[in-house]
Amino acid sequence: MNWSALPDLAAVGLLTGAFASVARRNQSDNSDGWLIGWLLIALHFAASLFQNLPGAAGNGAQLVSIVALASGGLVFTWASVPYRRKQSSSRWILFGLLAATILYVSVAFFAPSTSWMLVPAAVLFGLVPLVVTIVAIRKVNHPLRWVALLLFMGLSVYLLVVQYRPNDGLYLALNAILFTVYFGCCIHFGYAYRRSSAGSVITIFGFLAWASVFVVGPFMQRNFSAIHVEGEVWNLPKYLVAVGMILLLLEDQVEHNRHLALHDHLTGLPNRRLYQDRLANALERARRSESNTALLVVDLNGFKLVNDTFGHHVGDLVLQRVGELFSSRVRRSDTVARTGGDEFTIILEDPTSPTAAKHVAASLLHLLDQPLLIGDNTVRIGASVGIAIFPEDARDMESLCIAADLRMYNIKHGAQEDDPAAAFPATAGSFPVLKQGMKPGFQVAE
Repeated sequence: MNWSALPDLAAVGLLTGAFASVARRNQSDNSDGWLIGWLLIALHFAASLFQNLPGAAGNGAQLVSIVALASGGLVFTWASVPYRRKQSSSRWILFGLLAATILYVSVAFFAPSTSWMLVPAAVLFGLVPLVVTIVAIRKVNHPLRWVALLLFMGLSVYLLVVQYRPNDGLYLALNAILFTVYFGCCIHFGYAYRRSSAGSVITIFGFLAWASVFVVGPFMQRNFSAIHVEGEVWNLPKYLVAVGMILLLLEDQVEHNRHLALHDHLTGLPNRRLYQDRLANALERARRSESNTALLVVDLNGFKLVNDTFGHHVGDLVLQRVGELFSSRVRRSDTVARTGGDEFTIILEDPTSPTAAKHVAASLLHLLDQPLLIGDNTVRIGASVGIAIFPEDARDMESLCIAADLRMYNIKHGAQEDDPAAAFPATAGSFPVLKQGMKPGFQVAE
């Protein structure tokens, strides 16, 4: 028994348990793949306990150990591929490389070192990504796909060159496989987490150090065999990666909580808190540049009837659809927020004008003029829109909001559209108010 692997197994087991606990509370798009990868790393250390057994048992344990280590790296890499959920080709590459790894390591341990099977096994590492890339090139033409192809084709060439070298050919070949896998992890994580957070930096550096172990180790053994390096030193990069991944999950959780605090949970749009902050900033920019900012308050008509007729689930879907429709109509620099149950607010920043705001409002109403297909139900809703312009209708945020709300309220409850003063006794203006009823078409007050 190789008892020296027991502390590493215990450490990785504890880190895997901690990772699973954090991942369970923060289910991210990558956490499931990461957890599978760490279970494979734990299997690697478990198999290492038995690698000193004599004969086929020891060889089998070494085979499981190396395959589990390489498979963990391949799963880590696959989990960071951004298009893996949409395209099955990434899964085919993963399965193909797993099969190539199992085949090559099996031949290396159980066949003679001069076996002809090493050639097709080595070719398979480059052939699988090449075939999948060619077949799926119309659907996937991503830089990471080409990086993976170059890495594993280079691995195939290297294996064919060194694997039949006497004494250390297979040793170098197995280390080359592991280096390629974990260097690929480093590149994929570097692409997926292009941010300067502690978790990102530690994870990427950890994978780079992990890959370097499979280069530095053979180099030290070949040129400085008298220098003894404890096994725990070579395993330090694994712990760095584990800690980095846990930090990434925690950072994502903090960011998610921050997003929830500022966005509506149903539509994903800015909530009232973020809307007020953006409106205050927009008005400040408008003051400095002496430009306009338009505020549109949109209240849906007939939404209560939708809830009463079809149920709140359909009502939620209607709100989501309306949020998507409104967001698709405005510019990226503008803001669409959900500020109430069935109320949406739009901030139109410079360059804008009363005419442009009127045009946007009319187009929003036109979007709601068409029936909405929600599942098996066809829903028709309308809206009432109140518009206020800074600085024409109000010179501070509170007055501007009141102006837009009052115009929307009076229109919704039947105020005369041609009498702005009726809607705004204190801030009477000539800017129009728009109303959308339950019937097709919309009216614009002049």
